[in-house]
Formats: sequence, structure tokens, C-alpha cells
Amino acid sequence: MNTYDNDIGHYAIAELVPDHFLENIFSYLNLRDLKNCALVCKTWLRILSDENNDVWRLHCVKRLAEEVMKSDLLSNLATYKSKLRAFYHAWSPYDCSRNIYIKPNGFTLHRNPVAQSTDACRGKIGFYRGRHSWEVIWEGPLGTVAVIGVSTKEAPLQCQGYVGLLGSDDHSWGWNLVDNQLIHNGDTHGRYPILNNCPKYQVGERIRVILDCEGHTLSFERNHEFLGVAFRGLPYKKKLYPTVSAVYGNTEVSMIYLGVPADG
Repeated sequence: MNTYDNDIGHYAIAELVPDHFLENIFSYLNLRDLKNCALVCKTWLRILSDENNDVWRLHCVKRLAEEVMKSDLLSNLATYKSKLRAFYHAWSPYDCSRNIYIKPNGFTLHRNPVAQSTDACRGKIGFYRGRHSWEVIWEGPLGTVAVIGVSTKEAPLQCQGYVGLLGSDDHSWGWNLVDNQLIHNGDTHGRYPILNNCPKYQVGERIRVILDCEGHTLSFERNHEFLGVAFRGLPYKKKLYPTVSAVYGNTEVSMIYLGVPADG
């Protein structure tokens, strides 16, 4: 029997293994190995394409805090796989100001009460292609400046005083929720959104950030209402990371990656 016949035999055997056995085995593999398993045969692909089966449930149980699984924080994520994906895209404990730490739930940053300091944090994963969306929930006082948006790795994460750090240079783009001003390269770029009597952001509201790396735009939604394009001409083939900057002591901000934004 040649190598080709051996491979065919292995695939045939693989397809005979009961689904629940395979799900249990897959739950012990890392994500890269799971991606390779999906290429083995149609049966394995079918199992791994089910985002709510035991494979993804058990991975969530192993990696996500029980507290966050039971809370409303991930309520807009319908499957176990989407929750796991959000965890891997959440705030980075290694890419933030020294005055910020990430809470045990993995999704929420906490800014320590340090006077005369503005502090920022980036997500773990940046994007330079495709379309992406995530939610930001400000769960404490905004203070005088509270900015959400995107930045490259070159943007600073801490500075003296209370300023719009996100948007203070050519490497970051932000929307200040306090005064509804857009900020980039140290300049304000007008009020946003351009709506009559636009209500101010209320603590606890979910703001959806939409990054289009193909159209090079950054937009926002609030309460499922599209607020329009905030920034155009974002850099080409440069990784952009979800970012916020905060000034208020003990404020907390959560970020939930959602994936490709829904159109319409």
C-alpha cells in the first residue's frame, strides 16, 4: 500500500470516530492545532464549525473566568467560540500604562487613582486588513477626558496631565466621549456625531467601534444607531489596535471584540 492509500485509510478511520469522542479530544488541543484539524476531513470540519458544541464550551471553561461567563458582559456574543475569540482579542496586560491593570475577568481594565496622569491601553490584537467591530463599555466616571478609538504600536500609553492622549499624535485616532470631539495628531477634527441635540454618553452604554481596513475608515454606533464615519484615510497596511485613554481614578472600561460588523 502506498502513502496515498495510507492517507485515505486514515481519513476513513477518522470519519468513523463518534462525534462526542472527537469533541472531547479536540477540547485538549490548542487553537492552531484545531485549525489544522479542520482541514483533515469533512467530518472534522463539520464538528469544528459548530461554534456551540463541547469543543468550544470546554475551551471557554478552561480559559474564561466563571464570573464573566455568568455576567451580561458577553451577552451580545451568541456562541462559545465567539466568546473565546473575544477573550483572545481583549485588553492586553502587557500593552498598557503602568497605572492600568486588567481585572481577572480578562475584559475590563482598571485605572488606578494617580493624579495628573492620562493612561491608555491597547487590545491584544491589531488589524491591517478586513473589517472589524468591538464594543466599549465605560463602567466608571468619564472625568474630563475619556477617549475611545484606535492606535498603532507607536502611540504613547501614558503622559502627564489630563489630556486627550488617544489622538495626541499621528499614530492614534480618538473620539472624546466627554465633549463629543474627534482628535487626531493633537488637533480636534470637529464634533461627532453630526446630529442635532446629540445626547451625551451615559456611563454603562455600549459603543460599537467599526474599523474598516479596506475602506480605511473608523466609525461608531450607539444603541444600534450608526453615527457616521468619524475618520477617513487611516494608514494602509499598518496594524491598528483597539485603544482607550482615561484620566479618572478607579474608572473601568471593558472591551468586547465582536468580529465582522453586520451591514444594514
